[in-house]
Amino acid sequence: MLDAMRAPLLLALAAASLILSGCIVKTAANVVTAPVRVGAEAVDLATTSQSEADEARGREIRKREERLGKLEREYREEQQQCDEGDRSACRDAEAIYAEIQEILPTIPAEPERG
Repeated sequence: MLDAMRAPLLLALAAASLILSGCIVKTAANVVTAPVRVGAEAVDLATTSQSEADEARGREIRKREERLGKLEREYREEQQQCDEGDRSACRDAEAIYAEIQEILPTIPAEPERG
C-alpha cells in the first residue's frame, strides 16, 4: 500500500526533475550568452550604419551647396555695384569671393553625363 502511494509521487518527482533540468539548462545558456548579446547591442548603438553616414554626408553637402548659391548671388550683386563705382561693394565682393573659394573644394564634383 505504501508503494502504491509512492509511485505517483516518484513519477511526479521524475517529471519535475526533467522539466526543471530543461529550465536550468536554458537559464544557464541565457546567462552564458547574455554578455555577448549585450555587447552586440552596445556596438550596434555606438556605431553609425553606412546608410546613416551617407545621409548625414548628403545633408552636409546640400547645406554647403545652398550656402554657395547664396554667396554667388551676393557676389554678383556686390560686383555689379563695384562696377558702378561703389568701393565698399568692391571690398564686400572680394570677401565673398574668398569665402566662395573656401567652400568650393568641399563640394564634390557632379559626374559627367554621357
